[in-house]
Amino acid sequence: MVPLTALWLPILVAAVLVFVASYLIHMVLGYHRTDYRKVPSEDAAMDALRSLNLAPGDYHVPHPDSPAAMRTPEFIAKMKKGPVATMTVFPSGDVRMGSRLAQWFGFCLVVGLFAAYLTSRALPAGAPYLAVFRFAGTVAFVGYVLAQWENTIWYNRPWQTNLKNTFDALVYGLLTGGAFGWLWP
Repeated sequence: MVPLTALWLPILVAAVLVFVASYLIHMVLGYHRTDYRKVPSEDAAMDALRSLNLAPGDYHVPHPDSPAAMRTPEFIAKMKKGPVATMTVFPSGDVRMGSRLAQWFGFCLVVGLFAAYLTSRALPAGAPYLAVFRFAGTVAFVGYVLAQWENTIWYNRPWQTNLKNTFDALVYGLLTGGAFGWLWP
């Protein structure tokens, strides 16, 4: 077993590599630009939502008050009439990326920590590069991707978007596995 304290460097290097890769994927390659579609009559839609004075948060329409309400004729009619939507309302104002980027980097560190923990329990010090790469990379891949799939299953997020996120997670897993294999004690 390898102590977690001996793995601080691969955890940090993996987080930095994933952070940089995610920047390149989203800002340079740009294949995520089609993940969301523009609402027709955007100004009218924004005016309508603004008039509701919605607080930031997640919303679903129509929204039943209970599981039993989902079976009422009124709710069924609303579902058939549509539109049916799940949406997240952000605070109005400037887009402040600093705290979101910090949270993303923190998440990358947490995924690296789990990869370190599981790999350190499965492989000894001096384990071959490929064994460390496979184990840490697999754990990181799982950490970056599996929760994405439930958004497609439950919230109708397009499979195409999910497949792009899965590819991103594969890149992140490979980078994490590489960092751990390279820096394994």
